[in-house]
Amino acid sequence: MQSDTTTPKSNPSGRFVLRIEPGLHGALRTAARAASVSLNEYCARKLASPGASLDAEAAALVERAARLLGESLVGVVAFGSWVRGESGAASDFDVLLIAEERVSITRELYGRWDREPALHCRGHEVEPHFVHLPPEGAVPSGTWAEVATDGLVLHERGWLVSERLADIRRMISAGRISRRLLHGQPYWVRAG
Repeated sequence: MQSDTTTPKSNPSGRFVLRIEPGLHGALRTAARAASVSLNEYCARKLASPGASLDAEAAALVERAARLLGESLVGVVAFGSWVRGESGAASDFDVLLIAEERVSITRELYGRWDREPALHCRGHEVEPHFVHLPPEGAVPSGTWAEVATDGLVLHERGWLVSERLADIRRMISAGRISRRLLHGQPYWVRAG
């Protein structure tokens, strides 16, 4: 019988320095404040969460959104034909870039996105849609209803986006809004 003669390794300290873009750092700092935890604790939680395993394309998308919106970034959600599994060769990769209400959604904001090289996810060019979260309890637009039924949250601050999407799904379940088709195209209507 052989005995293990290797020297035991010391346990890692758990400390490290991570260099990230200033915009993303600001967004993380704001999110940590909103969650009432330290930046370190917030980052540790994020790294341990399922959303931390974004691939390079999705991570680049979230990083660009964080650079453009900084601390005002509320969330990033993929939606549309790719998410539904209905995309074709000419389809784009639709994504909601959710900003705080204080951010004006203008052509200039889209222009800032367009001045950088095109991004691609899953073989499709990313098509950004800058939005604000719909007011709590308000009946949402059709876009938000689509996002609530099949959107993929890539990034969010706290639980703001997920909670709002859950609220919209409850409205759909309660029949306050419903999905219809006309000539194969979906649209949403309010009850009453």
